[in-house]
Amino acid sequence: MKLYIIAGEASGDMHGANLLKELRLREPNLQVRCWGGGLMEAQGAEVRKHYKELAFMGFVQVLANIRTILKNFKLCKADILDWNPDAVILIDYPGFNLRMAKFVHDQGVQVLYYISPTIWAWKESRIKQIKAYVDRMCVILPFEKPFYAKFDYEVDYVGHPILDAIHSWNENNQSSEVWRKQNNLSEKPIIALLPGSRKQEISTMLKVMLQLPERFPDYQFVVAGAPGQSLDYYRKQFGNSDVKIVQNDTYNLLRTSHAAVVTSGTATLETALFRVPEVVCYKANTISYYIARLLIKVKYISLVNLVLDREAVKELIQFDFNVAEVSDELTKILDGDGRKKMLQDYDDLINQLGRYGASAKAANAMLKTIGRALN
Repeated sequence: MKLYIIAGEASGDMHGANLLKELRLREPNLQVRCWGGGLMEAQGAEVRKHYKELAFMGFVQVLANIRTILKNFKLCKADILDWNPDAVILIDYPGFNLRMAKFVHDQGVQVLYYISPTIWAWKESRIKQIKAYVDRMCVILPFEKPFYAKFDYEVDYVGHPILDAIHSWNENNQSSEVWRKQNNLSEKPIIALLPGSRKQEISTMLKVMLQLPERFPDYQFVVAGAPGQSLDYYRKQFGNSDVKIVQNDTYNLLRTSHAAVVTSGTATLETALFRVPEVVCYKANTISYYIARLLIKVKYISLVNLVLDREAVKELIQFDFNVAEVSDELTKILDGDGRKKMLQDYDDLINQLGRYGASAKAANAMLKTIGRALN
């Protein structure tokens, strides 16, 4: 069996790798090409394009890079035709992947989607594309199944794959004491800084985050370096700051941290699942921000608050994301009632998300669909 997988960012590469691991348990002779990264490559996929060449965020950035995006789309279509897969698996990355879904469908190839586009937040009209071109959709948030049911489209709720990633990591982790020594960290309590994974957001978020240490002298601040970004790139952002960085080891950092300041995205959920009190932040290009305000329908931007449907973690967006506001909110969760309340909310979140096993459930659903198509 031949598959083609398309993931456009670091989290998609991680989820794709865990999915591929489960697929191989069921189909050992599986052949896979992908657009992704090192994690899928480690599971035996042939990487045709690395996600670090694909991650454009915000309306302005997309417009500025439209030629590159169109060129990538053309390259991907040609590669799929050359590979002639039995199915194409699309992972999140909706701006690119929903367009690709139509092309793949028109070639008579099965289209499987893992991790739904956030059409419940904006661009609800995309449901028409999904119903027309996606043969099976596996969703990861509990409220997504009833959302799709409103449009008479059946999806598989498989649970969140972050639970799989953390479960796998827990099987091989080391002691916090050894990890601190290996990374030259002191015994001071750690506040983790997670500025995102794309260059544009990293530079934007660190401008504020790196001002925090002087306000919290009793803590050490450590930046989570993202996969695909070099240490040299981070050092250019640091200037004279003596903040430490831990590269490609976010889970060990979170496990050892007392609190965190986190850029909105999958990392907000990861932080909560490690039961680390957090302040969620986000800042975009000004034009992109005002366009998003007009289009986005949901009350919250963090996955923690979206799943719980209440403000469990503070969200500091755009102009509220400044050193004074972040410092105030961070102080509230370092100890006392604010910290206790957030940890209680995390318990509710974990109960709602359930156990790990999303990758296995998604693999079963996809192979069932492919099997029907091949018979």
